[in-house]
This record gives sequence, C-alpha cells and structure tokens, in this order.
Amino acid sequence: MAEPVASAAVENVTNQAMECASPYLRYFFCYGEIVQDFTNQRKELKLRKQRVNIDVHVAKRQNEVVYEDVEDWLKRAETELEDTQNLQDEIDRVKCFKWCPQWGWRYCLSKKLAEKTPLITKLLQTSNFAQVGYRGSLQGIEFITSTDCMDSESSKSAFDQIMEAMKAVNMIGLYGMPGVGKTTLAQEVGKHAGEQKLFDKVVMFTMSQNPNINNIQDKIADVFGLKFQASSPEGRAEELFKSMQRVNKILVIVDDLWGEFELKSIGIPFGDDHKGCKILLTTRHQQVCTKMNCQKEIQLGILSEDEAWVLFRDKAGLKDDCSTLNDVAKEVAAQCKGLPLAIVVVAKALKGEGLDLNGWKAVNQRFKDSRHLDNEGVLGDVLKPLKLSYEYLKKGNSQMMGNDIQMCFLLCSLFPEDFEIPIEELIMCGIGVGLFPYANSIKDKRNEIGMALKKLQKSGLLLETDDAEWIRMHDVVRDFAHWLTSTGENRFMVKDKLKEWPHMVESFECYTAIALWNCSSNIKFPDKVEFSKLKTLFLAAKSKWDCFLVVSSTFFEEMKALQVLYLQNVSFSAKRFPSLPNLKTLCCDCCQLKNFPSSLTNLENLALFHTKIYGKSEELVKLSALKYLRLSGVQFYEESEIKIQPSLVPRLQELHIESENTINLLELNSLSCLTTLSLRLSTDQFSQKDFVFPKLQMYTIVVNGRFTYESAFRILKIHNFSSSLSAFSNLFYNVEKLELKNVSGQKNIVPSIGDMGVNELTSLELESCNDMEFLTVITRDQGQSVVFSNLVTLDILHMASLKGLCYGLSPTRFLQNLKQVIIKYCQQLQVIFQIDELSEKMQRQIPLLSNLTILNLDSLPNLESIWKLEPSHKEIVSLTRLKVVTISDCNKLETIFPACLAQNMLHLQELNIRRCDRLEQVIGFVQEEEIIENDCPLYCWPKLEILRIESCKSLKYICVNTLTPGRQSLKSVSIGKCPKLIQVFNSEQNKYGQDILLPELGSQESFVNLTELVLTRLLNIKYLLSELTARTLVHLEILNIRHCSFLEHLIEEVENVDGTYVSNMKNHYPLFWPKLKYVVIESCENLKYLCSSTLAQRLPNLYSISIRNCPRLIQVFNMEINKDEFELQKLTLSDVGDSHQLCNIDVPVLNEDCIVVENHEEVFQVQGGSSFSSIEELYLANLLEARIIWNDFAQVVTLDNLTI
Repeated sequence: MAEPVASAAVENVTNQAMECASPYLRYFFCYGEIVQDFTNQRKELKLRKQRVNIDVHVAKRQNEVVYEDVEDWLKRAETELEDTQNLQDEIDRVKCFKWCPQWGWRYCLSKKLAEKTPLITKLLQTSNFAQVGYRGSLQGIEFITSTDCMDSESSKSAFDQIMEAMKAVNMIGLYGMPGVGKTTLAQEVGKHAGEQKLFDKVVMFTMSQNPNINNIQDKIADVFGLKFQASSPEGRAEELFKSMQRVNKILVIVDDLWGEFELKSIGIPFGDDHKGCKILLTTRHQQVCTKMNCQKEIQLGILSEDEAWVLFRDKAGLKDDCSTLNDVAKEVAAQCKGLPLAIVVVAKALKGEGLDLNGWKAVNQRFKDSRHLDNEGVLGDVLKPLKLSYEYLKKGNSQMMGNDIQMCFLLCSLFPEDFEIPIEELIMCGIGVGLFPYANSIKDKRNEIGMALKKLQKSGLLLETDDAEWIRMHDVVRDFAHWLTSTGENRFMVKDKLKEWPHMVESFECYTAIALWNCSSNIKFPDKVEFSKLKTLFLAAKSKWDCFLVVSSTFFEEMKALQVLYLQNVSFSAKRFPSLPNLKTLCCDCCQLKNFPSSLTNLENLALFHTKIYGKSEELVKLSALKYLRLSGVQFYEESEIKIQPSLVPRLQELHIESENTINLLELNSLSCLTTLSLRLSTDQFSQKDFVFPKLQMYTIVVNGRFTYESAFRILKIHNFSSSLSAFSNLFYNVEKLELKNVSGQKNIVPSIGDMGVNELTSLELESCNDMEFLTVITRDQGQSVVFSNLVTLDILHMASLKGLCYGLSPTRFLQNLKQVIIKYCQQLQVIFQIDELSEKMQRQIPLLSNLTILNLDSLPNLESIWKLEPSHKEIVSLTRLKVVTISDCNKLETIFPACLAQNMLHLQELNIRRCDRLEQVIGFVQEEEIIENDCPLYCWPKLEILRIESCKSLKYICVNTLTPGRQSLKSVSIGKCPKLIQVFNSEQNKYGQDILLPELGSQESFVNLTELVLTRLLNIKYLLSELTARTLVHLEILNIRHCSFLEHLIEEVENVDGTYVSNMKNHYPLFWPKLKYVVIESCENLKYLCSSTLAQRLPNLYSISIRNCPRLIQVFNMEINKDEFELQKLTLSDVGDSHQLCNIDVPVLNEDCIVVENHEEVFQVQGGSSFSSIEELYLANLLEARIIWNDFAQVVTLDNLTI
C-alpha cells in the first residue's frame, strides 16, 4: 500500500516541477504524453478531413459552389497531414526500440511533436463548417443554332445590324412574320455574345401571348444565382431588379413579344436604371417595337428564291442537278413563299417518299388547286404548305390510322401556346377519344400514340423538348391547327384568360372540343349549356393556391357525348354529378372534389394529381370499368393514407399510386389484366411471406425511397431493406434500372438475386450493401452463362465488403455494353476488371469494355490494379471509346493504363488524377528500362483536351517514349504537387540533348489548341518548353507556374537544329503567344529567364503579369512592340532579384488602378516621353534596393489622374 502512495507523491512532485521548470525539461520527461497527444490530434484531423471531403463531394453532386474557406481548410489540412507523416512514421519505428532510451533522439522528436500539435489543434478548431457550399448562378442558356435554317442574306444583314446597334443603343427590336426565323437568329446573337464575352450575363426567355411571370422570373433568377425571399411577383421583381443592377453588362433577349409590356414588372432594369443592360426583343408585329420605344428596329425578311430552293433541296434530300424533276420541285419550293418554317416542314414531309416526276407534278398541282386559301393573304401562304404536310400524314397508312394521327396533331393544339405538353396526358386524351380502336390494351394504344407523335415530330409539325416525356408545338403550326378546326366536322374552341363566360351568337353545339385555360375564378358558369357534340373539354383556372374555379355539377348534364374531361384548379361537388355514359378519361390536376363521382360507371381512365377529395379512397374501386388508375399527391380528408382494394377493379391494366398507401400486395395477383404497375411502398407492406409480384411489362416500384415517375421503363428501387428479396423474383428477369441501397443479406447479384443473369438491366446502382462481395459468382460447374450483357451504367458507392465485379470465370458477353463506371469508397476492392480470368469462349466474343466512355474511381484505398491483364488477352480488351477518366485517392495504384491498352484509347478527351500516393506511371511498363530503351514513334490519345494531375508524390512519368499523346487537341494542362515527376510526354534527349518537360515532338502543331498551362510543385524540372514547342502555343491564354524550385528557363532556345526547320517554324508562327492574357510565376527560386534574352516576343493581348519570389530572375520579357499593340493593365513584381532592368517594356497605357513593384532598384526605366496618364492609384512597398522611382521628369508630369 505504501508503494503506490509513494509513487503518486513522486509523480505529483514531478508534475509541479515540470510546471515551474523550463518547458524544455518537458521534452525529456513527458515524451509519452506528447506522443499520445500528437497521435490523437493527427488522427482526429484525418477523420475530420474525410468528413469534410464527403460533405464537399455531396455539395458538388448537387451543383453547389464550395466556399473558398472550406477549400483552403482542406488544402491546409492536406499539407499538415503530409508534413507530419514523417513524424508519425518515426513514432511508429521507435515502438520497436523501447528498451533503448536514446534521450537525445527522444528530445528532438518530442520537441517537433510539441510544436506541431498546436497547429493541428488550431485546424480542428476551425473545421466546424455549418455548410460547405452554396448554390451558384447558372452560366446562362446554351444558344444552339437550328440546323433547319440556313444563313441567308436577310439573316446575315439583321445579325450585323443587331451587333452594331448594341454598341450604341439599349433597346433593339427584331420583327418579322411567323416562322421566318426570329427566334433562331436571336439565339445565334446570344450564342455569339456569350462566346465573345461581350456581356457578363446573357439570358433569354419567351413571353408569348400570355406570359407566366413567375416562370420568367425563376428562369432569370437561375442565371443570376438568386434565391427569392418574397413570394409576390412585385417583391420578386424588386429582388431581381437589385440583383441585376450588380452585374455590369447584361444582354436580355425577350422572345415572341405580342404587345406593349413593362419589363420592370418582371424585374429587368434598363435605361437610366442600368445603362449596361441591353434588350433585344423579337415580335411578329412592327408596332410592338414602336410601343416598346425600341431605338433600333430591324426587320428579318424571308429567303430569296435561290436560298429557299437550296434549303428545300437539302431538307428534301434532292440531288443538285438540272433535271426536270428538280424544275417541278422548285415550283413546290416556291409555293412556300420563302418562309423557312414552311420550307422545312414541307420538305421533310416529302423526303423519303420516293416521288418520281409524276409524283412531284401531282404535289405541285395540289398546291395550285388550294383556291380557297388564295384570299387568306400572307397567312394563307403559310398555311397552304402546312396543310400539305398535314394531309401527308395519311400517306402510307390506312384511312383509319391516318385519321388517328391527324387527330393526335389536333389534340396537341388544345394546349396553351408555348406549352410543353406531357405525353402521358396526351396519351390518356387520345385513348379517351377512341384513337387506334384496333389496339386492345392500354399498352398497345400507348405504343400507337407514341409512334404517331414521333411521326409528327419527324414531319416538323411537333417539336422535341429537353425532356423526352414532353413535346411542344410551334406557335405558327398551332395557328394552322386552329385554322383547320375553325370549320368542318371537328370544330375546336381554344380560349385563354377568360374573365367572363363568352356570350356567343352561335350555339355551342357545333364544337367537338373546347379548351378554356387560365380562367378567372370569378367567372360565373351557366347551370346548363348545350354541348350535344362536345367530346373533349379542358377547363383550367389560373394557378393560384387555394383559388379554385367553382363549377356546378349540373354544368356537365348536357354533355352526353363527352369522352375526355380535363380539370385544373377546379372545385365541384359530385353529389348530383351526371352519369356521362360516354366519358372514358377523367383527369383532375390540383382540384378540390366534394365526394367522388361514383356515377361514372363507364369511366376507364382516371388520373388524379395533387387533388383534395372530401371522402374515402374506397369510393374509387366502385368504378369497376377502370383500366387505368393513377394517383399522385392525392389527399383524402377522411384518411391519412390511400386504402383501396385493387381486386375490386378486375379490369385494371395499369395502376400507378405514387402517394403513401396501405395496399394489400397479395391482391395484385388477382388482377389478371395488370401489365403496368407504379407503387411507392414501405417495408411493412411485405409482411406476407408468400407474396411475389406478378410478371409485369412495365413498372416503377420504390421501397422506402423517393418516387419519380417514368412512363416507359422497368425500374426497381429498394432502400433500407433487410428481408428476403424473393418477392421481386418475377421482376429481376426483365428489370432495366436496379437501385439497391442499404440492402443486407445479399452476397452477390447473380445468382443470389437474379439467377437468370439480369440481362435486360441497363443501369445498376449499389450503395451501402455491406454484405455484397461480388456482382456475380460463376463457378465452372455452371458452364457458360450470359450475365449483365446489356448493362450501360454502373454506380457503386460505400460497399464495405466488395472485393470485385466477378468471382470465377467471366460470363459470356459480360459488360459488353458498359458505358459508364463510377466506383467510390470501397475499402476492400483490389482489382476492377479481372481480365485474366476470362474464359476461352469470351475471348472470341466482342472485345470487353469496347463501349466504355466514362471511368470514375475514388477513395479505393486497397485498389492495386484497374485492369488485371495478361499479355495474351490484350486483343480481347478495347478502350477505343473511353473519353473521360477520373482517378482519386487510390493510394496503392502504381499505374493507370497498361501500355497495350493505352495505344488504342483514340477518343480519350479528359484525364484527371488526384492524390494517388504510390502512382509512378500513368502509362505503365513492367520494367522502367523499357521506358528508355523503347523509342519507336507510336502515337495515341489524339483527342485529349484536358490533363489534370495533382498530389501524386511518387509520379515519375505521364507518357513515355513509346506513347506520345496527340497534343493537337490539348486545351488545358494542370500538374501540381508531383515532386518526383521526370517527364510529362516523351523525352527527346537523343535528338536535342535537352532535358525539357514539354519538348518539341517533331510536329508543327504540337500544342496548337492549348489555352491553359498550370504547373505547381514540380521539383525535378529544369526547362519547361523548347522554343519550337513554345511557338506552337498560339491559343495559350493562361500561364501559371508555382513552386518549381529547379526551373531555370521557361523557354529554352533549341541549339544544333536544322536552320531551315527553325526558320520555317518562325515564319509559320510569326506571333509569339498572341492570345496570352495572364502570367503568374511564384516561388521559382532558380528561375533566370521567362524567355531567353535573345528572343524577341510580341504579346499583344497580355493583360496581367504577377511574378513573386523569384530572387534570381534576370529578365521577364524582351519585347519590341508598338505602344498601340500593348494592353498590359496589371503588373506585380515582388522579390524578383536585383537586376537593373527586368522588362524593356515601354508601358504607355497601364489602365489598372494599381501597380506593385517591390525590391527593385529602378521602378520605371522607360524614357522618351512615355505616358502613365491613366494611373489613378500607385502603390510602392518594400523597395529595399530601389534608388530611383522615375528617371525622366517627363513621366511625372503626365500623371494627371493620380489621386493617391
């Protein structure tokens, strides 16, 4: 007992002595405590860095911009971890020698650790970021010139006038008839303005007859990175107004303006409010330009006869000859009256019809026989060719099918102008009016209507959108459709923004389709209206929250023929709702229903979106004739979840329930007609052990995840699921998109999940399935299996147990269609593509990975090889389509590509490699001697544009002698923190006797497209460029060199080279870096010359030079130029040596506010009346060697604008 007490007393006395004595004693006696503290703090920093990295990764995936202080913290943390790695290694080594005190050694180590620990602690204290990124502004819309329109004299003239007018005026109006190409030309102006950087922001939006102000404001706000705080249009306009005022130069393109409009009501400042904001508007009517006070009005005319014929001939696929057939075709083209839209539509309609001379004559005669259109004036000239295209829809089809395709076209005209039409809603309308009656199932009807819409798109009558789920109709074509339905059997009425019920002299009886959009909620609908022929009714109020169009149920009583009813923002009671015996399709969007109209016993298609119903969901199953039921965002006031019994609707073919529900899954098996299913489910609904989904043709099933509807796919998403997957066994055989997240108990996909090989699968996403070891396991007993033969995209994240893609022999056609591979955070993965395990049969198949285009590998700490490849297998692997490769944090990887594969990567465009500590070669050889011995001129990577390599501390070679990338496509090269790098591309010491990083490689086009060159922390580089290579950098804009300690010359003159060749090079590239704008050189301690003293350079666009910490620098540039050609505006020289003259530059127009020159004898050496009259502020600091500011009094007296 006395011994512990004595020990404690000694320890207490020792601690007090430590506090009072010199801190250096602590390094001797508290070594263990100091080591433990350092180790704990360093480990915490490493973990904290990983967590911040994950947050940054998530932010970037959500298109957020990472805060600069976060990026800076990560860099500092990375630097600190790298700097202290040696100390950690030293600690680990000493553990083996505890018996030997080595007091002097311990003292030194303890002192280093004690000094580093507070730095790490400070980093940890500053790492608590509330968020790591923010939503940045978009770059603006991408302007794409239509390929259906040609460059005409009219469009060229209008373009030139617009660009010239922008220099002098703020409001420009472009007008012309419908379909003449105003929108296309406006897009081209926006594209040109963006590419030439004439404006800081370019935004374009469409007004149309009834503009949606909120949508327009949202679109502009996206470009300016603005998040609205206000909800009213006025408040949003004020926020947008202030945001736009903060941007200097803006181009706003207002397309399709129909009348006078106050742009400030949207929030667009111009004129005195913002003189840097230019407005270009397009309109059909010149008087709109006048009313908008356009300072320049420009008309866009139609094509000339020759231009029209060239466009028609190209789009119709006719030969350029002088045949009689072409003479007749020219007459047809002439009927289009030079209108580009009409020419394209008609030509596309006739293309591929195989018309002979008589056929073209018949077409021409049909144009001439349209006598009833002759009095329509200009409108008739446009409608006549469109009518021909409309009639051609019947060609090659039966009478019934032709009529149905035409009806699809007419149905599209019921939607609002410039509206993106949901194809699914259009299909439901088409089915409702009885299109394609010979197709028995909904699936067959869907396919028929889908093919009809594609035919309409190909004929030019409908337009595609960015989303394949929507289509659009050009406003001129829509006008034509309305003209068609103004008379005849199918008469349509389409109105927008009704404020009162129309009082019409004629009866409503003649109309078969009526569409009333954006109606005022104050309209008083009549109790009854005679609609005896009405088959389709669209009724929609203005989109306002809790503001509905109130309609009495008796309003529908006389609509006995009604087949399709589409309601939006409508409220009505269904208590006395008429039976409407012919109603087949009912769609309610954002409606409010008091009880559900169960009297609709013949209803076959029901779709409810974001609709509130005062009643119970079980009322829906009383509609026993239903074949299609879709519920999305539906709320029943008497129920918290949807409770329906599908078995009570036995004829159901398609069931889509995207809201939370308590459906009994066993009842699905009683639906013998069910072919399509969309369900959002929870784990609790799989309590029945015997349940198995029926075989389905189309489905989207989401378990414990977010539901997104896709109409034409087989999608299965299972999240947070630990039960057996046997319920899905009938779906795995044809699933197209499979997503498994946090699914336990499965060691592989094949055979555990899909024993048939899941060969319909095109997309596979796996995340946090920690029991899974391989995607597929194939034993020799199973023979040859076909597995994953159609897989296109493969995403694997956070798979703790994943060891490889395939265990055993690779199956037949394995991954033969794979295009994208993303694998991240898989700790046990050692090899990605185990090519040496290929079966003999596989070797005779299509080359493996021949379709791979994107490869992204990140945070795979045990990855030793991407491709395990035997030499005998090199013929069965092909990377010819690989375009983008990104490798990050794969610390055991020593090479990226085997030499035999790199030779065939003909389409590689982008290569990114970061933080691969053991990487020595990008293109690897078995033995390093092969790099030097093998010097045959074999070229690869001819399309490489971007090369980025960072923090690869063991990297020696990027591309070796035998493999020289095709440098003609290179645009950006960025290499940093690669201290052992010996060469980037092949060395040519044998020819020139030089040791140069980027030497001349025998081609006059070496790096002709390179725009950016960034090199940091390359410690073995003495020379960067040869003179001949440098002369090819005609597009270089940015040169950034930092921390290259041994670099002596940026550009080294080539000696002992044929004089004729050098002379030819100088003649071929007379301007030396003519586009160079920015030069940054920092911490290159041995740098003497940027360019050799004997080289004269012309740098007409040089904007900024910043050179710091280059103490041995003798000369920056040696330039002989005219004052008018020199554009330098920023000059910073700091710690750049003690020579008398760094630049022999006569600098007449330094326009920037600030010039900084430090530690230099003479600031301005120029003489002879040179003027610095534009300088407003001049900062001179740390001029330790300076003796003279100006050596010419004439320079001083010209500083008229100097204020500080």
